[in-house]
Amino acid sequence: MHGQDFDITIKNLCKIEGHTDLDITVKHGKVVGSALRITENKRFFTTGAIGKPALGVHQVVSRICGTCSVAHLLCCINCVEDALEIKPSEQTRNLRDLLLYGLNIRDHAMHLYLFCLPDIFGKDSLLEFADHGREHDLVHKAFDVKSAGNELSVLTGGRAVHAPFPQVGGFMKIPKAEDAKKMAQRLRGVRSAVIEFVEIFRECGFRFDTETTYIALRNSRFSYRGGDLMASDGICIARRNYRSYLQKSVRPYSQAPGFEFKGRPYVVGALARLNMNKDTLHRDTRRDLGNALAVFPSKNIFHNNLAQAIEIVHCIDSAVEMLETMEFKDEPKMAIKPVKSEGVGVLEAPRGTLYYNLRMDDAGKIEFADLVIPTSQNHIKMDKDVGALAQQKLDQGMGKEQMQLEIEKLIRAYDPCMSCATHFLKVNWR
Repeated sequence: MHGQDFDITIKNLCKIEGHTDLDITVKHGKVVGSALRITENKRFFTTGAIGKPALGVHQVVSRICGTCSVAHLLCCINCVEDALEIKPSEQTRNLRDLLLYGLNIRDHAMHLYLFCLPDIFGKDSLLEFADHGREHDLVHKAFDVKSAGNELSVLTGGRAVHAPFPQVGGFMKIPKAEDAKKMAQRLRGVRSAVIEFVEIFRECGFRFDTETTYIALRNSRFSYRGGDLMASDGICIARRNYRSYLQKSVRPYSQAPGFEFKGRPYVVGALARLNMNKDTLHRDTRRDLGNALAVFPSKNIFHNNLAQAIEIVHCIDSAVEMLETMEFKDEPKMAIKPVKSEGVGVLEAPRGTLYYNLRMDDAGKIEFADLVIPTSQNHIKMDKDVGALAQQKLDQGMGKEQMQLEIEKLIRAYDPCMSCATHFLKVNWR
């Protein structure tokens, strides 16, 4: 394919909020342009939050994403509590951890086991797996793990999606101790399957190395909330200052913005978290996953999927310990009087760092909102890596159809919203 001029047009990447096309332009065997064109449906959530009561707006923004609704809900609550200087109880903080563990178990399981696993087995989709033997068993194990994550979310939040129990200052309902013990046993029951999946992703052999800066929250217990933000180049970022480091970048071919960190692309997500925090994983996770953890820190973007697989084990180990040791008790509802104030909320959603900045007026209603979503932060780097991968495969003499699959796999490795499909690109060669 050297010396050829052609365009690769990949239209209508499906199962995202909006529509995405990918154009790659090749001149004389060299990739001279790569454009990930995201056409967002304008849903106006930021504008829609204006005028809403600060104590209830978390239920509005949780609708931004069905998959990650818990992350948006808790980040918004964290932001409002920061503005009003509210200090939730230890039990409330623990319940929020459990809710985030449930989110990451079910979200990572869906992405890894349902959408990435077929790539490893050379299948277009999970539907092509055999109805007997190991492939059949893996399908059942995949749904068992995801179901356990759903059940943990329901126990702590009331629903797996758009949880009604969390609120500013506490929870409307507290789990019963006997239900918590049953949930711990349920999680223990799927742990061996999760470790089996870790080994599958460790041994898959997919590789694409990329030089970049990684950013994630850093704390002492690999929690998805709490602590300060760290960059892999050693910069510690107070959460209130995070937005000042980011520059929104308008892509002329895309309706979705990207973000740069100090003027350059960067990456958030599970790979960033493992690169900087693997020493803080649960002790049982570190004990049993030494071989998998040895690859981190890594610059292989496909290790983002391995990092997600490891995080599921960490979430199970952490949740089991909390469920078996916590003393669940009802707490009085906190009396809260909103005042004119401004706050910042930051936590780690499954796909990376989620940032909220909200300002409320004297009546306690939102008058300003600024949200920075993980996929937007990975947009520019993912775009550049697609072009670099295409060039790499051109140099290897790879054919068009196989190149399309390799691009799909790379996008799935990043796990943006658009990756929620198994074979999702249609290529028109011009």
